[in-house]
Amino acid sequence: MDFGDLKSPAGLQVLNNYLVDKSYIEGYLLPPADLCHALRWYNHIKSYEKEKASLPGLKKALGKYGPVDVEDTIGRGEKSEEAKRLREECLAQYESKKAKKPALIKSSILLDVKPWDEKTVMAKLEECIRGIQADGLVWGSCELVQVGYGIKKLQIRCVVEDKVGTDMLEKQITSMDGAAFNKI
Repeated sequence: MDFGDLKSPAGLQVLNNYLVDKSYIEGYLLPPADLCHALRWYNHIKSYEKEKASLPGLKKALGKYGPVDVEDTIGRGEKSEEAKRLREECLAQYESKKAKKPALIKSSILLDVKPWDEKTVMAKLEECIRGIQADGLVWGSCELVQVGYGIKKLQIRCVVEDKVGTDMLEKQITSMDGAAFNKI
């Protein structure tokens, strides 16, 4: 079965039509979401990634699949000069974007959270603090530290990304101080 160039819309459409009533072909490539049968096939085959080497079957030339009237633009597995050039351009663009992307800045913060009075249930206080969720906020270890006269404060560690900041934490935890603040 010959699907043609699976990097072209026409080749992917042929693949999609072929998979209307079939589940398997040799090899895989992520198709666009509008080609639902090809996407279903890809996701199914990808689920067998770990077992791939033990699956039966022989690898066939691309021309053995698909309708015979579709031209095999890939050739016998050899990459054309145009394909190599295009690949190099894509890799260069990716590297360029990657280099321009700002580095993610994280900070480790140790917070001192003081109870309102000696009747404050510290386990509930910790639960409420850990309930504060934000993208880029990760809560770490905590401990109770003696302040005096039987009163303890909660020391809790968190890691925040630059985009979270400490202002949000200060607004939600009214009785806290930053005991330690370190850039990671």
